[in-house]
Amino acid sequence: MVRENLDDAAATLRDAADAASDDETRERLENQAEQFADHAEADRGPDHGTLARHEHILTEIADEEGGDVAADVEDALESIRAFRETVEGV
Repeated sequence: MVRENLDDAAATLRDAADAASDDETRERLENQAEQFADHAEADRGPDHGTLARHEHILTEIADEEGGDVAADVEDALESIRAFRETVEGV
C-alpha cells in the first residue's frame, strides 16, 4: 500500500538534496528521502513519534540551509503533516 503523501515527501526531499550546499546536508536529506520512500511502501506506516523525529530533523536542516532547500523541506513537511493527520493516536 503506497502512502501518497509520504511518497511525495520522499520526492521533494530528493529535490532538496540536489539543492543542498554541502555533502553532509545532501547525505542527510537523501537518508530522509529514503526513509520516507520506505515508509510509503511498508505494510504499516510510521507512528506519531517516528514522524515527529523526522519533522525535527528536517526543520533543523531547513533552518541551517535556508533558500531553495528550506522551501523544498517545507513542502515535504506539508506532505508529512497531511499524512500525520490520518494517523490514529496522539
